[in-house]
Amino acid sequence: MTRAYLKKAMCVLLAAASVLLSGCGQKKDISPTAKEISAISSAAGFLAAKVEASGGFIASEAQREKASDYAYLYDNALAAEVLSRAGAQTHAEIIADAIVFAQTHDRTFHDGRLRNTYNSGDPVSDSGRSIASKNVTIRIPGFWHNGRWEEDSYTVSTSTGNMAWTILALCATAKNASEEKRAVYLETAERAADFVLSLRAENGGFTAGYEGWDDAQTKATYLSTEHNLDLTAAFSALANALETAAPERAAAYRDAAEHAKAFVLSMYDAKLHCFYTGTEADGKTVSDGVIPLDTNSLAVLALWDELEDPAAILSFAEDRMAVGDGYDFSAGDLDGIWNEGTAQMAICYRMMGDTDRYASIMEYLKTQTAGDGSIPAADRDGLSTGFVIAGSDMLWEYNNEQSIGATAWLALAQLGVNPFDFGS
Repeated sequence: MTRAYLKKAMCVLLAAASVLLSGCGQKKDISPTAKEISAISSAAGFLAAKVEASGGFIASEAQREKASDYAYLYDNALAAEVLSRAGAQTHAEIIADAIVFAQTHDRTFHDGRLRNTYNSGDPVSDSGRSIASKNVTIRIPGFWHNGRWEEDSYTVSTSTGNMAWTILALCATAKNASEEKRAVYLETAERAADFVLSLRAENGGFTAGYEGWDDAQTKATYLSTEHNLDLTAAFSALANALETAAPERAAAYRDAAEHAKAFVLSMYDAKLHCFYTGTEADGKTVSDGVIPLDTNSLAVLALWDELEDPAAILSFAEDRMAVGDGYDFSAGDLDGIWNEGTAQMAICYRMMGDTDRYASIMEYLKTQTAGDGSIPAADRDGLSTGFVIAGSDMLWEYNNEQSIGATAWLALAQLGVNPFDFGS
């Protein structure tokens, strides 16, 4: 680690400390309120209410195995961006402050990475932090089993895609923050981005992150199309934010965005008009057994003005993944509707000017919306994805239970916002 990097990291820690002293560790009057935000978007209002109740990271309601303890980084990053776009800046900053604390108070890693999951609530509180040998660290969720505290592999791992969404969230929140907080959020985003740069693959793109427990983490060597789509937008957003103050840094991140995009474009099948999921562990063999919806919906959102025929990509999704007015997770058994991806498709159609299709999808999503503004991950239990959970042999499925991520995408659809569009 270079002296310059250490100096930069120390500046981040000092700045973060000053922010956190007035941040999520204290109660504050929040304006606009969740109720006021609900008048703009019922889904965004739900997310705001969750932030007001938690004072930090947010999670879905407990429905299975105390799932409310688990606040997923992806969910929170997406929620922060939604709230920032909805004018709920204070709510967005509460989540952003929690992210800053998590990055600067990890128990093992100090290289800018973030874990996939944290405890819901205020990480600065007594229940959110741990003190050992005078070192303050953020707690990570787990469970007691046979008298031992255990954590699952996914929780403690780091996903490149989640890092990308975190960068996007910090850039969005920094845009309307005070000068002091803007500096902290962008420094935090830079540290996250620099960690991802260490995952650069020679032939294009960035590998998927690290998997496993602290003392035995291994590099995930496959490349994900979805991750690299997220990174294309994230690196671009960070470059935009730094263009004036740090043009050399901005240029480096623009190069990284192009590197990620080159991999994404290499995954396109011009005959089928679809994007494949990515590569196998060797980083070269195309993984084409399962074709997910989001590699295609997110490609339209991230690259729509660079794609030769984005309408053909949406047609592929209609032909292979449509279930009524919604969409399955992937081309295959069509065993249900994945609400998160369905909301993504709504934004695609709105952006493409197909207001009729946008309206019909939104009508379906209304049937899924609870009184509090939230929606479940799927329209039924056991929705298959075709994949297993990373680092395990467990089938990756979605259930008909409240989802922060799906609700955040619904909010974006209600607001008519493309989360990848940060302008130039």
